Amino acid sequence: MRARYRIPLTTGLAVAGLGAAVVGYAAGFEVRSFRLRRVTVPVLPPGAPPLRVLQVSDIHMVSGQRKKQRWLRALAGLRPDLVINTGDNLSDPGGVPEALDALGPLMEFPGAYVFGSNDYYAPALRNPARYLAERASGRHGLNGNSPARNVPRNPWWELRDAFDAAGWLNLTNTRGRLTAAGLDIALTGLDDPHIRRDRYEEVSGGPATDADLSLAVVHAPYLRVLDAFAADGYPLILAGHTHGGQLCIPFYGALVTNCDLDPDRVKGLSTHESGGHRAYLHVSAGCGTNRYTPVRFACPPEATLLTLTPRDT
Repeated sequence: MRARYRIPLTTGLAVAGLGAAVVGYAAGFEVRSFRLRRVTVPVLPPGAPPLRVLQVSDIHMVSGQRKKQRWLRALAGLRPDLVINTGDNLSDPGGVPEALDALGPLMEFPGAYVFGSNDYYAPALRNPARYLAERASGRHGLNGNSPARNVPRNPWWELRDAFDAAGWLNLTNTRGRLTAAGLDIALTGLDDPHIRRDRYEEVSGGPATDADLSLAVVHAPYLRVLDAFAADGYPLILAGHTHGGQLCIPFYGALVTNCDLDPDRVKGLSTHESGGHRAYLHVSAGCGTNRYTPVRFACPPEATLLTLTPRDT
């Protein structure tokens, strides 16, 4: 007769209780535990004054998220010199008014933006294990997967019109230029590589030689894009998309990045080398989640204040 092995009732209850506690923490506390990351990046010309750049990303606004709105509005108190929005502002077709209300005070500052896939398309319910399968197969988004069919659209044009009216630069596969803190800043941006809307050939050519600083901006940090920016000589690349892994293992880190970037660089400041050039790369873990997976674990929601300082001579 085959032996039967059973988990003792008390052990099963303990495991279930622990699981419930983890889910409760991830969905009830950490997902609303907003943080400000601060980093310093030496990319300015010698003698230039510091430049304070606030990066917001992956807001994924859903109607009714009042705490997130208040926190985003309060970031204006930092008085940044420049605001960079790296996309995925929406996770609800009806979330545009609240996203604009939350970003309203920040739109008083010089700024620039790119869009992510969730600005264009409404989110869909999907099995979280699919992200692990995509990592194993090397296919992410439309990069190797079949195009999505009959996906509802978000009213991204309402965001665009409001950002443009505030004077923010639209960096959708284009270049722009602005002045902040007395510095002449050239920016080059791409549309979202996650859904293969990036067109690097339209913006290639490298940094502006007559600017004090050239920045590269993109939503999803796919390697083909990072390689192109770094090889062209951009000193700093700003991206989002990864959610920092969103569900991480304490003392280990992220399991997935939702693109082909390695998990060791899933968030924060790192470097990227290509074509004999090295660029700084900052990936924001973002401050929101897809509306169907409103949890974070060992990866609090964030924005980042980057203080750009003179580079080493």
